[in-house]
Amino acid sequence: MSMDFKRKLPIPKEVKEQYPVSEAIVKTKEIRDAEIKNIFTGKDDKFVLVIGPCSADREDAVLDYTCRLAKLQEKVKDKVFIIPRIYTNKPRTTGDGYKGMVHQPNPEKDSDLYEGILAIRRLHTRAIEESGLVCADEMLYPENYRYLSDLLSYVAIGARSVENQQHRLTASGIDIPVGMKNPTSGDISVMINSITAAQHSHTFIFRGWDVTTSGNPMAHAILRGYVNKHGEAIPNYHYEDLAHLYEQYAAKGLENMALVVDANHSNSGKKYLEQIRISKEILHSCRHNPDIKKMVKGLMIESYIEDGTQKIGEGVYGKSITDPCIGWEKTERLVLDIADLL
Repeated sequence: MSMDFKRKLPIPKEVKEQYPVSEAIVKTKEIRDAEIKNIFTGKDDKFVLVIGPCSADREDAVLDYTCRLAKLQEKVKDKVFIIPRIYTNKPRTTGDGYKGMVHQPNPEKDSDLYEGILAIRRLHTRAIEESGLVCADEMLYPENYRYLSDLLSYVAIGARSVENQQHRLTASGIDIPVGMKNPTSGDISVMINSITAAQHSHTFIFRGWDVTTSGNPMAHAILRGYVNKHGEAIPNYHYEDLAHLYEQYAAKGLENMALVVDANHSNSGKKYLEQIRISKEILHSCRHNPDIKKMVKGLMIESYIEDGTQKIGEGVYGKSITDPCIGWEKTERLVLDIADLL
């Protein structure tokens, strides 16, 4: 056989019953989810920062980083709403390499998907308990979303997944903001169509069930740059790009016109230190144009404890093993600067 069925994994309901969330987590999530909803629906003008490591590779360092963010949140709470980026699923362009904690709870050991499911649930649970913040993850596998659905407060759909029907329809049944990235080709119409689909009701098959969704009015755009036919990274965060997206959004008449700009990936050409400059340029565009300011709800920034990246096995605490990130000192300075510029 071309597939080796190794073992049956527990369904999300079973995992949630075995590892339930506390009443304290439920209350924290309820309060902060309401704040996030108000931002994405235009009732609150706070600026969102979805910020954290490229991939959540080890529990101790990710929790340390998240608790640092919680202290920083207190300093900027009047203007900035921080959502820690705890990405436990990692898409790979060629399929090779570290695929995230859900695959490998220990990056130096073989895949163990059962232990991975438990590890990501534990990590997200502890992050809320210990920091008081609610977190984001990427929905790489739509059928896996339910393992964390009672813990997540923001979901991103990546550039390689945004054209996928199952991702779009699943997003339509989620009651938190779902950011839809522009595809790697840069075709904005693909992203707009994905948002349109996610904001509408659908009936489809999900985890063996016949389900109907209500539509997600908080589905929104994420600009992350793109790659041209020569394989070169092309940014799409400049003023003209934001103005063009506003026009495309307005023409569709969607329920909410919201945008989060990814300051890394093809927008920075993976020159991670450029995230600092890019973030400030986007804020300048917002100050220049009230329509852009209304549309741009926040930024996505890749940040960790140490600058840069390392290979698996090098063992540097708090340093990315996938894409390079800005370190803590630069992160703290950037967040404070953003608050001052708002």
